[in-house]
Amino acid sequence: MTQDLPRTIRMQASDNVAIVVNDGGLPAGTVFPDGLTLVEGVPQGHKVALKDFEDGEAVIRYGVTIGYAAGAIPRGSWVSERVLRMPAARSLDDLPIGTHARPVTEALEGYTFEGYRNKDGSVGTRNLMAITSTVQCVSGVIDYAVKRIREELLPRYPNVEDIVALEHVYGCGVAIDAPGASIPINTIRNLARNPNFGDSVMVVSLGCEKLPPARLFPAGAIPIGNAEPSVVTLQDQKHVGFMSMIDSLMTTAEQHLQELNARQRVTCPASDLVVGVQCGGSDAFSGVTANPAVGFATDLIVRAGGAVMFSEVTEVRDGIDQLTARAATPEVAAAMVREMQWYDDYLVRGGVDRSANTTPGNKKGGLSNIVEKAMGSIVKSGTTAITGVLSPGEKLQQKGLIYAATPASDFICGTLQMAAGMNVHIFTTGRGTPYGLAAVPVIKVATRTELANRWHDLMDVNAGRIASGEATIEDVGWELFRLILDVASGRKTWAEHWKLHNALALFNPAPVT
Repeated sequence: MTQDLPRTIRMQASDNVAIVVNDGGLPAGTVFPDGLTLVEGVPQGHKVALKDFEDGEAVIRYGVTIGYAAGAIPRGSWVSERVLRMPAARSLDDLPIGTHARPVTEALEGYTFEGYRNKDGSVGTRNLMAITSTVQCVSGVIDYAVKRIREELLPRYPNVEDIVALEHVYGCGVAIDAPGASIPINTIRNLARNPNFGDSVMVVSLGCEKLPPARLFPAGAIPIGNAEPSVVTLQDQKHVGFMSMIDSLMTTAEQHLQELNARQRVTCPASDLVVGVQCGGSDAFSGVTANPAVGFATDLIVRAGGAVMFSEVTEVRDGIDQLTARAATPEVAAAMVREMQWYDDYLVRGGVDRSANTTPGNKKGGLSNIVEKAMGSIVKSGTTAITGVLSPGEKLQQKGLIYAATPASDFICGTLQMAAGMNVHIFTTGRGTPYGLAAVPVIKVATRTELANRWHDLMDVNAGRIASGEATIEDVGWELFRLILDVASGRKTWAEHWKLHNALALFNPAPVT
């Protein structure tokens, strides 16, 4: 299909706006094959009015009302956030429950990958050594030790891919028993239990913190069959001088490296996949190309018996009725409502409204408000029934499609999905972001061909081919599914190639290498 021809995409037959496909947008006076003429220039990804709107008339995209005309809008006009009034948030009362929950009827069998099976039954896609800290005070010492371990020890253990320092700014100077304190504590604990770290947990403690190792890893916190965590306490009397601390860390680290080096990849069914899906730097194409393709792949993973987590409370709040309608049980629906109610209460306490979510970059990419953004975000979850809900910091214990409640911030969402136990991450972007995680491979999906070409060594998949007509959603969905299996088997992603890492962004905004 010729890119130079003026083109738009309308998502549903009931939509009265469409988005401009052409790179660079289209100028005023452009005439479409159906006779639609632009009365003003419209940037790529932005909406054009398919009819004359009166003041207050509903503007519909994705088959839902994304806003109301804030005055008359002539046919062929640019429909941006400036000419829209945002709808009120959907009430959390009287929601549809399970009315569109579709059980998976056809299993997808015969797909495998080469992973690292752990004693607790989980499967890693990488063989990494983690050093977990109990308190921020030890971060500088860990940084020094990791550099030494990576340079001096790691080359001796070729089956171990890297060292990951799970540093944070928690552990002391905080109300350790305050309401909500369980979230950071559970997150730090469960990050160390990620399947990509095997059965090896190394902990560095200062010795006087409010979150001592025994509280971070109480009896039973490590699954049966895993080794108990080994602890290096810097205030221990045996440490005389700084290099004595480093010697202890090096000695303990080498014991873990020896254990991890014995791990071998084995053939595992696709049901052992635990995939997190997320979008960031979104644009109007996110819900047209990349996210629908991810949603198709999500359905394939669920059909294969695996687990998929989708998240971002702030992103999906305006689609809550669509999500509760897909709840497998009333309890699942109630849990999703609980997480959305927390967000509503948070906004009230802060004296702000949900309109603050859509970023300047989202708007530049064609997303007028959070309602429109939400509609494009939730399609990553595919079409199957939602079988479970995780609160922040919790560990995943089941298969199927799971709603894992997290904020929308890229690294915070990724960190919490990592703590839940994901072993592969899918990240879509339209504006572009050099996102990556230290412990889990991240497959980056571009929503537009222009971005995929410009950031050719940052994007793993170009979903922009869907908008140009070169591929279908199903084509890219299957491509993603097969790539997930390849990456789970050891194929490196661009984020891993460049070591675009952030291991624990929930508490440490600085990248961890």
